[in-house]
Amino acid sequence: IIHMSQVNHHSSTNNETYQERLARLEGDKESLILQVSVLTDQVEAQGEKIRDLEICLEGHQLKLNATEEMLQQELLSRTSLETQKLDLMAEVSDLKIKLVGMEKEQSEYEEKQNKAEGLLQELRHLKIKVEELENERNQYEWKLKATKAEIAQLQEQLALKDAEIERLQCQLSRTSSHSEVAERDQEVQRLKIGMESLLAANEEKNMDGTVVSDDLSPLSLGMDSGPQSPLSLENRKSPKGIKKIWGKIRRTQSGNFPADDLGLAEFRRGGLRATAGPRLSRSKETKGQKSDYNAPFAQWSTERVCNWLEDFGLGQYVIFARQWVTSGHTLLTATPQDMEKEMGIKHPLHRKKLVLAIKSINTKQDEKSAQLDHIWVTRWLDDIGLPQYKDQFHESRVDGRMLQYLTVNDLLFLKVTSQLHHLSIKCAIHVLHINSFNPHCLRRRPVEESNVSPSEVVQWSNHRVMEWLRSVDLAEYAPNLRGSGVHGGLIILEPRFNGDTLAMLLNIPPQKTLLRRHLTTNFNVLIGPETQQEKRDITESTAYTPLTTTAKVRPKKLGFSHFGNLRKKKFDESTDYVCPMDTNPGATNGTQKNYTGYKGLSPLTDRELDQLYIKVQLDHRFLTD
Repeated sequence: IIHMSQVNHHSSTNNETYQERLARLEGDKESLILQVSVLTDQVEAQGEKIRDLEICLEGHQLKLNATEEMLQQELLSRTSLETQKLDLMAEVSDLKIKLVGMEKEQSEYEEKQNKAEGLLQELRHLKIKVEELENERNQYEWKLKATKAEIAQLQEQLALKDAEIERLQCQLSRTSSHSEVAERDQEVQRLKIGMESLLAANEEKNMDGTVVSDDLSPLSLGMDSGPQSPLSLENRKSPKGIKKIWGKIRRTQSGNFPADDLGLAEFRRGGLRATAGPRLSRSKETKGQKSDYNAPFAQWSTERVCNWLEDFGLGQYVIFARQWVTSGHTLLTATPQDMEKEMGIKHPLHRKKLVLAIKSINTKQDEKSAQLDHIWVTRWLDDIGLPQYKDQFHESRVDGRMLQYLTVNDLLFLKVTSQLHHLSIKCAIHVLHINSFNPHCLRRRPVEESNVSPSEVVQWSNHRVMEWLRSVDLAEYAPNLRGSGVHGGLIILEPRFNGDTLAMLLNIPPQKTLLRRHLTTNFNVLIGPETQQEKRDITESTAYTPLTTTAKVRPKKLGFSHFGNLRKKKFDESTDYVCPMDTNPGATNGTQKNYTGYKGLSPLTDRELDQLYIKVQLDHRFLTD
């Protein structure tokens, strides 16, 4: 029983253990089922991820295949590019070789060109020297011709004198038995005939008689009071002196005195000499010589024409004029080519000066500009602010009439190449036109002027403009206007000349804005509202180009084939005047001083100037060809 009780007790204990284990196993089973469900969910998620990865892998595989194909294509293109690169490198090497050859050829060509330019320059210098030598040769030829003509005349006169001396000696030897008084009278008569023949020859040379000084008295006394003859062998040693003496004197008999002239008052120095024999007196002017001064230019004698040329400023051509000009009619009918050939006037402006004067004589025009000589023009250049051209104008003998007919080509010949200086001369000539070429029309000194009008400013000289600058507190910049060509006519008549242009000429720095504004304000007050508006309209136009000091008038260079023809230029009859003459009679009225009178001539624009220069060059090429 005890054992059974133990066994029952043990069995009951085991049953409890099994139940616990069973309960534990059931709990484990449930937990395992839960884990299995969880794992199943995870496996499904992982499967989905695997499927997604497989899909991505397939896409990447496709991309990889495409990339491999592209890589193959790139390799193929790279190989082709490498072949092209090799070909290009070969071509570059060939081009480098060609470039080296071209550089060598270019260096050789430059050397040849430099040599050719040097030779061309030397050839130009040689041509200039040849022209100078030809000019000198022509001058020497003219001098030689003149000298030969004088020698021929002297030889003829000497032969005549020798023949006369021989004839007189023969007659003296034949009549030696006659009395001394009769011999002397015959000798005097023969000498009188010889003297009259020599006087006739001298009158052909247009030489006026002059008074013979007292040192000739031994000659006249020797003819009458002594046994020696003035035509002895000793006197034959100096035939030139005898010619000069005989060409200046004439013999008068004592019986030629009028009865009313025997008073003591008539015997004075310079009159007739009171000698016992024939007397030497001043040769009286003939009626032709007296009337020559009142005769027209065509009837002037050679001597008077030569004197006129000297007074006209062309005295260097008098030597040739004496040989060619027979009367004033010779010049009146002469062409410019005749003046160059016969008188040696190769300077084109000298020919123009003479042609204008002769044209004025032929047309009988009394031009007021003809009263202004070339000395006045040099002072006029000082007044308009261009003294640097005085030597060229003086050498060319430019006078008032030439200013009136001055052309662009003439200014280029006078070495006036600045466009601003061209406009300055144009406006200054315009002022002379308006004032009828009054030599005192420009105002050089300031006067008491309260309200200055543009018609007064237009007559200001360069010095007067400098005085105005000093009056507006710009004295330190006033000296900069010397040689600039600025005067009242340029300020008023040139529409492109404004305050900025004046500031530029005065060398006022652009950063000094207040000073420039001060200058512009005073400048606008000076020119007046009407002129200011006109300048503003020109400035706002589309074709406006400002004035500059560097703008030059450079004519086109002529070809090398024209150098030989430069010396043979014909007279320039171009009418492209720098300042055309105003035909409006109201504008030249000297009593009307309003500003509108100065608008008769409008200044040329840049385009018109360019067209004018091109036309001048075409005319020049035509004349030289």
